[in-house]
Amino acid sequence: MRKFENGTIGIDHGDVVLFSDFEDDGQMWRGEGPRQSRAAVVFAQSYTKPPHVQVSISMWDISNNTNIRADVQAEKITETGFDIVFRTWADTQVARVRVAWTSFGELSHDDGWELY
Repeated sequence: MRKFENGTIGIDHGDVVLFSDFEDDGQMWRGEGPRQSRAAVVFAQSYTKPPHVQVSISMWDISNNTNIRADVQAEKITETGFDIVFRTWADTQVARVRVAWTSFGELSHDDGWELY
């Protein structure tokens, strides 16, 4: 469990369309084997420490002709942003994906200054 040190907590959120590969027969739709798509997210305001970030698939359009394989994660989390990473593998065909995200963390406040 993470304990926040101050009373100023920030929550930010959003949705990101990672790709729409069915439109141009992109690698997620027509490819095979390990594939990934990555998108950088910038927070509306910087946190004082890297926040907790939660991601989830909020929309996917996927073929039912193959097995459905998907992994979505937040990586490279910093005070100012993070990367959303979607992965699939084998013969899975993914037409498009949207990912929702929420961040929770400490924000700076007037009483947070240091003397030295």
